[in-house]
Formats: sequence, C-alpha cells, structure tokens
Amino acid sequence: MMLVGLAIRLCVIPFVCGEYSNPMARREYEGVAQSIALGHGFSNAFADIGPSALMPPVYSLILGGIFKVFGIHTKTSILVALGLNSFFSALTCIPVFSIARRCFSRRVALWAGWGWAFSPYGIYYGAEHMWSTSLAGLLLCLLFLLTLLLQDSTRLVHWIGYGLLWGFIALTEPMALSTLPLLAGWACYRLHRRGAHWRSPAAIAALALVVFISPWFIRNYRVFHQFIPFRDGFGLELYVGNSGDSSYWVAKQLHPNHSEAEMQEYIRLGEIRYMARKREQAFDFISQHPDWFARTSLRRAVYMWTGYWSFDRDYLKEEPLDPPNVFLRTTLTVLMLLGLCRLFRENAALAFPFAAVLLCFPALYYFTQTNPTYIHPLDPLIVLLVVYFLVGRKHLPKASVDSMAKAMPVENNY
Repeated sequence: MMLVGLAIRLCVIPFVCGEYSNPMARREYEGVAQSIALGHGFSNAFADIGPSALMPPVYSLILGGIFKVFGIHTKTSILVALGLNSFFSALTCIPVFSIARRCFSRRVALWAGWGWAFSPYGIYYGAEHMWSTSLAGLLLCLLFLLTLLLQDSTRLVHWIGYGLLWGFIALTEPMALSTLPLLAGWACYRLHRRGAHWRSPAAIAALALVVFISPWFIRNYRVFHQFIPFRDGFGLELYVGNSGDSSYWVAKQLHPNHSEAEMQEYIRLGEIRYMARKREQAFDFISQHPDWFARTSLRRAVYMWTGYWSFDRDYLKEEPLDPPNVFLRTTLTVLMLLGLCRLFRENAALAFPFAAVLLCFPALYYFTQTNPTYIHPLDPLIVLLVVYFLVGRKHLPKASVDSMAKAMPVENNY
C-alpha cells in the first residue's frame, strides 16, 4: 500500500509543482527555511527584518535542511521537499491500516489502507503542498493509534513516548494540541475503569511534553522578551479572516505576501508589534460586527467540511475546480458522519476518540480564517470512517475495545 501510494504521488509531482517555480513568490515558511539554510536561524518570514516566531520549528528545520543541501528554492530542492511530503503521505497507510485493524477488522483495514493510498486528497496534498500538512496527518494518525494502545498500558516508557510524540506534533502543527485533553483523557479514563493506576502515567507524559517543547518556548522568550508558546501569527490569521470581505474564503489582499501596504507596515513595526496591531484591528472589527462574525464563522465551518464557498461566476474564475471538489468533499463528509453514527450505536467508547479529533482539530479555524489544506490532517481518519461505513460488518463486537482489553494484563501488554 505504502509503495503504491508513494509511486502515485511521485508521478503526480511534475504536474503540480509549477507554482514553486517563481522564487520571488516567497511564502513565510520558505523565508524561514531560507534563513535557516543561510545560517541565520529562525528569521525573516515575510521580509529580512530579523528573528521570527511565525512558523513552528519542526518543518521549518526540515525544509531549511533541504535548502541547505540541495540549494535554496532550486528545482532539485523543491522536488526533494515534495518527494519527502509524498513519502509522509504514503507512510500514513501504515497507521491507517493499524487503527482499522485494531478497531474493526482486517477487511476494513485492507480497504482503508488502499483507500488512503489512492485518496485524491492524499495524492494531491502530498505531491503539491510544500509544507507540514502531510507530516501533520501522519503524526495525528500515530497519536491516535498510540492513544488506543495506551488504554491497555501503564508502563511509564510508553507514556513518556506518548508525551514526546505530543511535543513533536505540537511543534509541527500546534492545532493538534486541541485534541490532547480529550484523547489523553479518554486513555486515562479507560485505565481508570479497569482499576489501573493512571495518574502517574499521565503526569510523566505531561512532563515529557513540557520538556520537549520548552527549548522553543525559552528561545522565543529570550529573543522577543515575552511569552510566545508556539507561534505569534494568531493576530494576522484573525485579521485576514475577519475584515468584512467575504467574497472569498480568505482576504488575501490583507496579507503581507499579497499587499505592499501590509508588507511595509510589517517591516516598519517589526513582527511582534505588527501581529499585536493586527489582533487589535481584528477584535475591534469583530466587536463592531458580531452578526457578520457569527455568520462568517458558520460559513467557514461549512466550507471546511463541504468545500463550498460560492458558485459566483467571478469566484469560480479563481477556483474553477470547486464544483467537483464540493461534490467529493461533501460526499466524504456525509459518509464519514454515517460511519461515525454507526460506530456510536455499536460501540460508543470506541467512537469517542474519533469524534473528539474530528470535533476539536478544525474548531479554531472556523473563527479565524480557513484554507482547504487545514482539514487535510483529518483526511486519513475520514477515509477510515468512510470505509468502515461502506464495508464494515453490521455489528461491531464489544471485544474490539472492552473485552479484548480486559483479557490482557494492564502492565504487560506491550
């Protein structure tokens, strides 16, 4: 599955990598990666103004390493970066298969694994998107799988690994932390129900998480003299998404990458003051237009799950592929919800972690700004639930979570 999925993605790369051929169209993550490759550290996101905390460090370091070895924004470095993302996307077949095998059956696991190998979204974003999206999807699936495993284990080494993995994904895609309370809480509750000790494992996992992410926090405090947990771009995200312009799913003209006026303001104020200014402007607008904010937030939520924003003629000139994408995304969402509802009827305990991730991960995007790529880390779990609804058995035995767990000693499962 993985090899076939990788081959497909690599074959698609030459057809979708054209947007990276213009080195002048520098995105913020490419700017930080370029700075890292040149030995300047985490700096110069939008312009050459010095240290930055706009991007989380993991993928910035990966892309910076690629630029260092293969050249900054060369054709080779772009192909290597997209090839690596294709590998991350194809590798996701393994945790998808493992989750489905543990939760459902080998039949569902086979269909789910092959479904992800041939997933249109998996292929497209793996081959086209030079950012952390595919890596985030892989890590989220691994976290989900490890959460399922930890309901049977109190061994501290397993929970230390769990905390470290949470730290790694937090420094890759901080939004994944929105799922932490419910996923970790579910694993602890499962242990509690069986009379196993859960407080010490949970505490050691939390400590491992804090230790892993602390160097980035300390770096940001030393550089900017204020607490910046993961990234400082919230103000800009809120401002770009809440300006009163809803003709498109994001007001690109308010972003420094697309606006000379915003770029000059960013250069003049510096990154920290600029982000604070954008946050103030966004909150001022929201406080003055609460009805618009509520309607647009709901519209963003619908867009995330259906792909539909508008069928206006001018809009479709910008997004000509939206009609088929709306059909595909909406179909997958409906089938996913049917699969989730069926799972709740047959085993509510097993359905809870699926619902927690699907509910929490995209929630903040509804209120800031949205992008088709933001939901992609959820696509492997979406495919899994779609397959479960289509080919899974009509009745899921409780043994998949409850009886099987009771049959094995807690401390010595793995």
